[in-house]
Amino acid sequence: MTPTLSSRRARVAGAVAIVAALAGATVPAATASAAPGMREAAISQARANVTHNAGVFGFGTDQALVVKDVVLDADGASHVRFDRTFQGLPVVGGDLVVHQDAKGRLKDSSRAAAHDAAVKSTVPKVTPQSGAAGALAAAPGVKDAVSTPELVVWAADGTPRLAWRTTVEGSGEHGEPAGRVVVTDATTGEQIEAYDAEHQAAGTGNSEYTGRITIDTTAKSGGGYTLTDPVRGHITKDANNASSTALKASSGTPFTSTTNVWGDGKKFSTDRSTAAVDAHANTAWTYDYYKNVHGRSGIKNDGKGATVFVHVGTKWDNAQWSDSCFCMMTGDGDGTTDPEQVDLDTMGHEMTHGVTSATANLRYSGESGGLNESTSDIFGTMVEWYANNAVDTGDYLFSDQSTPPWLRRFDKPSLDGRSADCWSSGVGKLDVHYSSGVGNHWFYLASEGSGSKTVNGVTYNSPTCNGSTVAGIGNAKVAKIWYRALTVYMTSTTTYKGARTASLNAARDLYGAGSTEYNAVAAAWSGVNVS
Repeated sequence: MTPTLSSRRARVAGAVAIVAALAGATVPAATASAAPGMREAAISQARANVTHNAGVFGFGTDQALVVKDVVLDADGASHVRFDRTFQGLPVVGGDLVVHQDAKGRLKDSSRAAAHDAAVKSTVPKVTPQSGAAGALAAAPGVKDAVSTPELVVWAADGTPRLAWRTTVEGSGEHGEPAGRVVVTDATTGEQIEAYDAEHQAAGTGNSEYTGRITIDTTAKSGGGYTLTDPVRGHITKDANNASSTALKASSGTPFTSTTNVWGDGKKFSTDRSTAAVDAHANTAWTYDYYKNVHGRSGIKNDGKGATVFVHVGTKWDNAQWSDSCFCMMTGDGDGTTDPEQVDLDTMGHEMTHGVTSATANLRYSGESGGLNESTSDIFGTMVEWYANNAVDTGDYLFSDQSTPPWLRRFDKPSLDGRSADCWSSGVGKLDVHYSSGVGNHWFYLASEGSGSKTVNGVTYNSPTCNGSTVAGIGNAKVAKIWYRALTVYMTSTTTYKGARTASLNAARDLYGAGSTEYNAVAAAWSGVNVS
């Protein structure tokens, strides 16, 4: 039975010790063991380790753990990620990762940034409408807005309390997905924070961005072909310029062909399947990158393919991933200077938002929001390098094909006039697309090093923020380190300082403490003022 609001009021003070007392402690070894390589055994042992070490995890009465992800190492060690609930309410900022050795013994833990605090034991009567009203007011540019309020225990900022987390979804000026998540204190109605709800972001195909390519399609029983990938499971559809609010996985029109030849290869093409070629191929490259490089089978690591929509909205000059419909949405560009938003790194970027959501779930606000965006830039770029396409070669210029000359760059992010090169105490106050510059700059320094360098015909010149000289170890190694940091060590409230720790832990796991790789990661972080 779901607890009533009044019963939640009476016991919400218990959330203090339960969801927020996550201080460090010496961790005793658990007595039970998990069979190496077995997911369910690892989950069972992780639950036992949390229960046996309740004081370390702040785990107690009325709490429950919800499995989100499991990473199994080759040596039998495991890393089990949990979300937490209290009285059936999601605890925002209460997520944790249980790190276990091959015998199932508790080695360490990663925890979101909740701290001891006081919660008022009496909460005035509140209704979902009180949260919705504030949310709608905080999203004035969203058309046809629909609000969905949810009562949560909010602990992301270190002060656990009841709050309304209200998601406002609708469409923007050009029919693109638009929305805000607004968090309001259930006691006072005061807004705690607000952030964007959406993340901006074998036939023969004549693509717009990658030349003439081979794509995987499916033959129809009655003849002809559809843009359904039988290997990876995704399907590419025409949204028919419908607004994002009208789209769900079953929406749109599947692309079909009698010849299995698709598109005309032109920019601003009148052949609607041209954009679909890029979208279909780039989704496949993204899937293959994660599977072949990181061992991840699909966005949610469950082997399932997504729905991909092209021609969303009217003159919508962007692309977005949507968790709610498990789909990728791409617009047609502005119709004059920017063509369809279906280039390699852009699509890899947007689908990476789905990977982040399924793992660390970095909050789209403050420094964690910058890390969320940077993660998408990093892996979107790595998809481009992985594809090794002769037309769209690997570079450190994000979205240089659909937004020439580039939307963001890694060697010196501030060249766009807005992004941060270096960490400072105020970087978390920037828009997440600009605070991401710190992470992007770190990735470049760790990959290629500081100073001037020409890569694939593009000249870069990357200074450090502390005047040091950094030697790179190659982007393949850095990406492996970052993926492990994201999926094993980061949590929803990880900051740049926390990302340094997470990536050093990952470098230690992969290459050894004190290795060249470990030292390069540390030097690159120091090079962007993160210590």
